[in-house]
Amino acid sequence: MDTTGLKICLIDDDRIYQFAARKIIEATGLANNVMTFSNGREALQHLQTNADSSTDLPDVIFLDINMPVMNGWQFLDSFKSIGPKLSKPVTIYMVSSSVDEYDINKSRDYNEVTDYIIKPVHREKFKEVLADLNCAE
Repeated sequence: MDTTGLKICLIDDDRIYQFAARKIIEATGLANNVMTFSNGREALQHLQTNADSSTDLPDVIFLDINMPVMNGWQFLDSFKSIGPKLSKPVTIYMVSSSVDEYDINKSRDYNEVTDYIIKPVHREKFKEVLADLNCAE
C-alpha cells in the first residue's frame, strides 16, 4: 500500500473530533487523504456512488457509534451488502467514547469490524493502526 496515498474515512458527527483526528492522522505521516462524514448515510452514499472507483474509496474507515440520521450499527448493517460490491477491500475500526462492554462485544459480532478503539484516540494509536494496515498489504 502506498502510504502517501492512504485514504482514510472518518464517520463521526463531532466536528471538533473530525478536525482533531484529521490533524493527528496527517501528523503520523502515514496518510494524508482524509475524508469526513457526519453520519453513516452520507458515508454509504459516497461508497455506493464510488463503488467502482478504487481511487475514490477509503482504505480504512474509523466509525463512531452514536450519530444522528444513521448510527454506526445501522451503517454496519448496510455495509454488509455494499462491502462485497466495492472495487477494493475497506478496513473498518469502531471508534467510540463508549466503554460499555455491550458495545465492545456487539462490535465483535460484525466480521467487517477489525477492532474497537476507545476515544480519545492518540497519535500513537492512529500510527499503530495505520502502520499495521500498511504492513498487511
